[in-house]
Amino acid sequence: MKWKVEKSEVEWRQLLSPKAYAVCRQGATEPAFTGEYTDCHLDGIYLCQACGGKLFDSMSKFNSGSGWPSFYEPIEPRSVVEVEDTSHGMVRTEVVCADCGSHLGHVFQDGPRPTGLRYCINSAALELKKKGDSDE
Repeated sequence: MKWKVEKSEVEWRQLLSPKAYAVCRQGATEPAFTGEYTDCHLDGIYLCQACGGKLFDSMSKFNSGSGWPSFYEPIEPRSVVEVEDTSHGMVRTEVVCADCGSHLGHVFQDGPRPTGLRYCINSAALELKKKGDSDE
């Protein structure tokens, strides 16, 4: 797939922290209940840590009890791409940033209304732009 934002692996390594690189570019998962945004209740927009693309609005965030930030929908349907993931002996749906292809997490069909979806996202793949911060 052709992404809007493309960089070499060297450039991604220079741009991202080691943890963010492992998650975003190598598909790692941070341990449950360790992420910066797991228990965050601030208003704002969650951006892709790698490219700054808008991914989720805090209004769609909910406490799933899973140990990762969870959202019932992306900020726009075209903000993320869903990909079948058959790793680890399971069939899941991986969620990647539509702009740069960075791994974000997975989506499950056990979320709340109105969508019934749970986008289970790694904090290391996100950056919160708090409501009221400049550059909007």
